[in-house]
Amino acid sequence: MPSPLVMFDLDGTLFHTAPDLMESLNHVIGGMGLSPVEYDDMTFLVGSGARAMIARALELRETEIASSEFEGLFTRFLEHYSASMPGTSQPYPGVVEAMDRLAAAGYALAVCTNKTETMARRLLKLTGHLPRFAAVTGGDTFAVRKPDADHLHGTVRLADGDPARSIMIGDSINDISAARRAGIVSIGVPFGYSETAMTELGPDHIISHYKELTPELVGRLLNGS
Repeated sequence: MPSPLVMFDLDGTLFHTAPDLMESLNHVIGGMGLSPVEYDDMTFLVGSGARAMIARALELRETEIASSEFEGLFTRFLEHYSASMPGTSQPYPGVVEAMDRLAAAGYALAVCTNKTETMARRLLKLTGHLPRFAAVTGGDTFAVRKPDADHLHGTVRLADGDPARSIMIGDSINDISAARRAGIVSIGVPFGYSETAMTELGPDHIISHYKELTPELVGRLLNGS
């Protein structure tokens, strides 16, 4: 029988990455002569991958460009972001200890993010956490991404897991909706980058700090209690 699996979103769930994402985004739009985005904008910008983030930033600045120009912006963002990693990005308080507890109790871990897989792996590698995960999937790993259920199903498959014994932890509607569509239990965290309050998204459980993420809690949720 496969090990029970705990999947984490990355930006806003596992790592606080907004300052570094914002710096690279402002590097890109600043080169177009646009005013920088601010931290309060990040809940609108983050969550669906770099392309969506750039597109939303242009929307905020009421700027339209040709599709042929857009890919150049995306490439420029990735180059700047990759070169500056890991920057100030770091795990949220208590999450490293929580992952240690889960691993010691026999749970497998995975990352399921809309960040590109290359950038996700690079951040995890540079911060020393990549070996923790049985699978790392990004928004470009499959033909679909969250909130599509197949992104979660694909992650479970690569981690040699079982959807019936898996949990998704996330901070946004993409995570909670994907888990619901996939028939996978969800845990929501309210401290990430969601525009909508976690209580309104309706995960199966909400934790306010990773000290609450214990093997006992995960076991109860997987058992439907």
